[in-house]
Amino acid sequence: LGLSILFLKFMLKYFIFIKIKVEKGGFFMIDKDMKIGDLLQKYPEKADILLEAGMHCLGCPASQAETLAEACEVHGIDVEDLLTELNK
Repeated sequence: LGLSILFLKFMLKYFIFIKIKVEKGGFFMIDKDMKIGDLLQKYPEKADILLEAGMHCLGCPASQAETLAEACEVHGIDVEDLLTELNK
């Protein structure tokens, strides 16, 4: 029982550390299911990459609720290539 409690305390500290790092952007990665609006709010500096890829309607209200995968499909952009650039 003592070892189990020790293990649980360790895991709790570990997950709290991970949560804090993710919230600060430390381990968070952009994925294809992220909405364009959320991406630009969290990482405004990524707008240039999206514009260079051919997404010229970033300010459009409809694009804000669109996922990265949906936007790539509409614009004929390879989502995996774009993700590689966005996550550099």
